[in-house]
Amino acid sequence: MKQREANAIDASELLLIRLLHLVRLLRLDKIPLLFGPTYSFTDYFKGLEKVKAVRQIFGEKTEEVLRNLKVEFTWFGGYMGTSNTDGHIFVNSRYLRNGDRTDIYLDLIHELVHVRQFMEGKELFDSNYSYVDRPTEIEAYRYAVEEARRLGLSEKRICEYLKTEWMSQQDLRRLAETLNVKC
Repeated sequence: MKQREANAIDASELLLIRLLHLVRLLRLDKIPLLFGPTYSFTDYFKGLEKVKAVRQIFGEKTEEVLRNLKVEFTWFGGYMGTSNTDGHIFVNSRYLRNGDRTDIYLDLIHELVHVRQFMEGKELFDSNYSYVDRPTEIEAYRYAVEEARRLGLSEKRICEYLKTEWMSQQDLRRLAETLNVKC
């Protein structure tokens, strides 16, 4: 399991994670009273526009995209995600406070790839694919793994990063193989 799970997710929060995925699939996140306000991404995540990995995602438009990107802080929903209705990022406040800083950084890279995919009109949550086979997830994980390697993380540590509660051991092995990570 990921190191970011130092504050292990209990069964009720796992249920909330699954409900959030259902909310996204049913597009219930369009209902404004269910979710909180959004804030400027650059007010909370400063300096990312200078990071090479982020610049590789957005190219020359990096500063503009991040300046216009919104972030929503939630009390539920696991770690981070990207809205399939307007492309903003949502972050679990508890995860941001207590999570492993490297995992948070890699998750930001991962979610920023989803932001770009959303801007390109890609279906982020294509139900024709399982989570680990979904092209948008594979691309986002590729960027995160590439950055993890640049940071010098071991293959074992990268495997810990890849593992999530909603992924079986078989799913993890398949994703790791796709990403050329030795788990």
